[in-house]
Amino acid sequence: MSIADELQKLQQLRQSGTINDEEFAKAKERLLNGQVAEPPFASIPPAGAAFTPDLEQQTRQWAFFLHLSVLSGLVVPIAGVVVPILIWQLKKAELPGLDVHGKNAINWIISAFICAVVGFILTRAIIGGPLLIVLCVLGVVFPIVAAIKANNGEVWQYPFSIQVLKRTPAWSGSPRFRSR
Repeated sequence: MSIADELQKLQQLRQSGTINDEEFAKAKERLLNGQVAEPPFASIPPAGAAFTPDLEQQTRQWAFFLHLSVLSGLVVPIAGVVVPILIWQLKKAELPGLDVHGKNAINWIISAFICAVVGFILTRAIIGGPLLIVLCVLGVVFPIVAAIKANNGEVWQYPFSIQVLKRTPAWSGSPRFRSR
């Protein structure tokens, strides 16, 4: 592949939101300096191959379902944990853009669980009740907002969530949506 093709591929990755401007500049500098692409960079799919409209639409759709599946815990308590993990693990190889959504959802689930435990402990100090009410409201609102953002092609990080699972950099081959 020529340098012009590589630059075009990098530009497409930047325009699609897979890499940010800083990552684009670093990759472009390496490419123009004649350095061979490192193995993680080589794992990025060729331009046009992985970023077809159909694949992007599937990623948006499954990310939408993944975030809404957190609400399945309202019907069957353990389902709110199991279903998002299953969707994330079963589809992340097929749809690499789904990985960041899965990590965000799992981070929220872990954070909400920790807050719930603290809220139950603090019920004796009266502040636990209001904390649990706020947590219940946010437990419904946040997955809905994340699902809507995912359907629009955006990655939305749940506020107040502890980052237990870290996002992988774009150079790992996992496409990211536009972060907003």
